[in-house]
Amino acid sequence: MKVVFLDRDGVINKYPGDKEYVTSLAKFKFLPRAKEAIRLLHQNKIKLFVASNQAGVGKGTYSQRTLDKITEYMLKKIRESNGDLDGVYYCTHRKELNCSCRKPKPGLVNIIKKENKINLKCAYFVGDTIRDVETAKAAGCKSILVFSGKEKPSESRNWESKPDFVFKDLFEAAKFILRKK
Repeated sequence: MKVVFLDRDGVINKYPGDKEYVTSLAKFKFLPRAKEAIRLLHQNKIKLFVASNQAGVGKGTYSQRTLDKITEYMLKKIRESNGDLDGVYYCTHRKELNCSCRKPKPGLVNIIKKENKINLKCAYFVGDTIRDVETAKAAGCKSILVFSGKEKPSESRNWESKPDFVFKDLFEAAKFILRKK
């Protein structure tokens, strides 16, 4: 069974900017072709999980209730596009707490793995930051970096970790994952 982990901001929805958060429904904007990519993967029986840091909750920038509303909206719109996610997992802890579930540590992926009996050898982690690449490597997944969020190709010489694959966006990554079946 093939599994894909997705970061949220910069992969599914518009990246809010460094040190910024998606703090309301009004600020949650799907990226072009993201829902289509999720639909393609879902319809091809690939397990899909969101694994995302959302420290704004832990910092008090926005509430758990707001995060839940944003997640409900995201899932509703994905399902309206004939896609679905098998789970949405967030680390809402602040960086200073040094928890095991905050990316780049693999704790969030390990929780998903345990709860869903997943073999990570067939897993990809799609993210828009080098932190996501490091999470993939720490968890034993293949890393895919997309340029629809934080990272830009021009910065590649400064990356501490190199992704296994790079694509313009989630849609291009999804087409690649499907070809690798």
